Amino acid sequence: MTTFTKVELFTDTDGRARFRDIEIPLSEGTPASRLSEIEAASGVQFRQSPLGFRSQMHCTGAPQWVFILGGAMEIGLADGSSRVFLAGEHFYSADVLPEGTTFDPAIHGHWSRQVGNHPLVTMFVKG
Repeated sequence: MTTFTKVELFTDTDGRARFRDIEIPLSEGTPASRLSEIEAASGVQFRQSPLGFRSQMHCTGAPQWVFILGGAMEIGLADGSSRVFLAGEHFYSADVLPEGTTFDPAIHGHWSRQVGNHPLVTMFVKG
């Protein structure tokens, strides 16, 4: 069976943000056009971030898909690791603050920044 790799930024059981790959079955459609099941979405939002953009540490407010339409985006985690996503790539941002927890930037969330010589253009698909 063919699959689609969903790169997920999530909150692990220790409260720390991590990346993992999840395989989504492409079990529908035809042999020439494999499809996943339909996932719910409530809206789409676009963002352009200028050269030099960098956010502070934060958690995702609500899970959402992030598609890089132009430029490149680096996502950094509290453990010091980071991952760069180029135009045409994506990830599912689901690193929400655990319920009843006070945000601690040394433990929770991620930061994002524009990298390279082109503005960062992203599309957020809200769940």
